[in-house]
Amino acid sequence: MIRRLLLAAAATSTLAAPASAQTPAAQPAAQPVQPIRLNQLGLIPNGPKRAVLANPSTTPLPWRLTDASGAVRAEGRTRVVGDDAASGEHVHLVDFSAFQSIGDGFRIAVGDVQSRPFRIAPNLYDRLPFDALAYFYHNRSGTPILARHAGGAQWARPVAHERERVSCFSGTDEQGNRWPGCSYTLDASRGWYDAGDHGKYVVNGGISLWTLLNAYERRRTAFPDGSANIPESGNRVADILDEARWELDFMLGMQVPDGQRARVPVGIRRSTEGLTFTDIDASGMAHHKLADERWTSLPLAPHDDTMRRFLFPPSTSATLNLAATAAQCARIWRDIDEAFAARCLAAARRAFSAAQRNPEVYAIGNFAGSGGYGDGELSDEFFWAAAELYATTGLPEYEQVLRASPHFTAPVTEAGWPSTAALGTMTLAMVPNRLPTEDVEAIRRRIVAAADGYLEDLGNEGYRLPFSAPNGYAWGSNSNILNRQMLLALAHDFTGDRHYRDAVIDGMDYLLGRNPLDQSYISGYGARPLMNPHHRFWAASLDSRFPGPPPGAVSGGPNSTSFPDTISGPMRGTCRPMTCWTDNIHAYAQNEVAINWNAPLVWVAAYLREQD
Repeated sequence: MIRRLLLAAAATSTLAAPASAQTPAAQPAAQPVQPIRLNQLGLIPNGPKRAVLANPSTTPLPWRLTDASGAVRAEGRTRVVGDDAASGEHVHLVDFSAFQSIGDGFRIAVGDVQSRPFRIAPNLYDRLPFDALAYFYHNRSGTPILARHAGGAQWARPVAHERERVSCFSGTDEQGNRWPGCSYTLDASRGWYDAGDHGKYVVNGGISLWTLLNAYERRRTAFPDGSANIPESGNRVADILDEARWELDFMLGMQVPDGQRARVPVGIRRSTEGLTFTDIDASGMAHHKLADERWTSLPLAPHDDTMRRFLFPPSTSATLNLAATAAQCARIWRDIDEAFAARCLAAARRAFSAAQRNPEVYAIGNFAGSGGYGDGELSDEFFWAAAELYATTGLPEYEQVLRASPHFTAPVTEAGWPSTAALGTMTLAMVPNRLPTEDVEAIRRRIVAAADGYLEDLGNEGYRLPFSAPNGYAWGSNSNILNRQMLLALAHDFTGDRHYRDAVIDGMDYLLGRNPLDQSYISGYGARPLMNPHHRFWAASLDSRFPGPPPGAVSGGPNSTSFPDTISGPMRGTCRPMTCWTDNIHAYAQNEVAINWNAPLVWVAAYLREQD
C-alpha cells in the first residue's frame, strides 16, 4: 500500500522467497491485448457504451457493431480524441450508447480490427458487490477461513493470530531511536490484515471500515442478512455490518486504558535520528498499528507467521480514526445491539477528548516490519471525527469544532487515508443530523461541485475517465478513481442527473478493461483479470501450494510517481502514467491489494447494482 513509500529494506525482505518455495505454478493464460478496449464484463442496456481505439489516424474512422450472427446492428464514425497524455496514445472514441438491445456476442469493428465478443445485459453487477465484500472475510485475522465461506478449499486456512494480546514495542527503530514500550497489554484480536502483509492498522482500517458502514447507511438493504455467505449469516443483522464489526472489535481493542502514560515524540512530523520523547497522558488514545517485528517473506500463509508482534506507539491520527468510526458504530448499532452501541460511543468520546488533549502526536518512527501511515496534517481527521460525533449525538461541542474547521466550507476532494475530510462531508450530507437545512444543502452543493469537476476531467481524458492526474498516477491510483466514483454517485443521488451516474459507469469501465493495457484490475472479472497481486497468501505464481486471488480483489493500479521495487524500478522514465503497471506479485508499488482499495469497490459496485 501507499505506506511503503519508504522501505527499501522492506523490499529486500519482502521479495525474498523462502527456500522451500516450489517452482512457480502455471497460471491461466490471459487473452492477448486487443486494440479496441472496453469493459470486459459487459455493458448495461441503459448506460453509456463506449470503446476506445488507439489509432494514429487524424480523421474519423467508420465503425460497426455486429451481433453474434455477424449482422450489423449499428454503425457510425469514431470521434478523434487525439493525443492522450495519460496513455501516450492517439485515441479514437466509439460511442454507441444509443444502442440498447440485450444480447451476447456483440463486437465493435473498425476496419479490419475488432473487439472481443461482449454482452449487453442487465444485472451485470449482481455478484461484484459480494465478491468485493468477501475480500474482507478472506483477510480476517483471528479465525479460521472456511472453505464453505471462502468459495473453495484452495482459499481455506487455519486460524492465525487467534489471541492477539500484545504489548508495546520496546527497542530501537531503523534510525537508532530507542522506544520505551509500556507496562500494559491489550487484546487487539480480530480485525483485517491490511494489505499484502499481516499487519493490522488503525489508520487505513478507519477509512476502510467507514466506507463499508457508509455503504450500509446509504442503502441499508444492499447487503441483507444471508447475502454474503459469512459465518455470521443468519443472525438477523446485515452481513456488511457483521463484517465491519470484525474490524470494529480490533479498533476498539487498540485504545489505551485510562490512567496510562506514554513517552512519545510530540510536534515532530518526520522521523529522524535523535528523537526527543515527551511524557503524555495517553488515556483514550489509539495505538497506530499492530504488526510484526520485521517484514516477513512471501509466500507466507498467515498461520505460518511466527514473527513477534507488537503494539506500535499511539498517534493522534489513529485516535481520530477510532473516534470517527466508533461514533459511526454508535448510531448504526443503536437499534441492533444497544450495549455495543454504548461501548462504541464511550470509546469515540474518549478518543476525541484524547486527541484534543494530544493534538500533535504524529505517527513517526521507521519500524522494520510495518508501514508508517505517517500524516503531518490532521485538521481533516479532526473535522471527520467531529462530523461523525455530531451526526450521532447532536451535541454543540462537536458542532463548534465543525464550524471552526476550514473543511466545513472548503471544496471537496476525494478521500484517502491521509485526507479524510470528505468522509465527514459525506456523512453530514447523507445522515440525518441537527444542522440547519441550509447548511446541509450547501454541503450537498459542494459535493455536486466536486462531481462537476470530475465530469470535466472525463471530457478531457482520452479514455473517458473521471480522473485527471497532471503530476502522474500515484500509488493506489485505482482507489482515487473509486473514491471519486462515490462522490459522483452521491451527486446522482442528490440531483437525479444521469451524467453523474454515467461517469460512475465510465470509471468502472476503466477498471474492468477500458484502459491502454486492456487490463481488468479486478480478479475473476474479464478476459484479462488481475491474477498475481502482491499478497503473501494469494501467491500461486511463486508456489503451487498457495492459491491465486479469489474473485473481487482490486489492484492498486498504475503508479508513475514512485518505483521502489525491483519490478517497477526499470519502468521509471519509460512508461506513461496509465501504463506504469504490471501483474506481478513482486510489484508491490503497483499491484498490491489493500482494504482501503477494496472498500470503495464494495460501495461503488453496490451502487451500480441498482442502476440496471
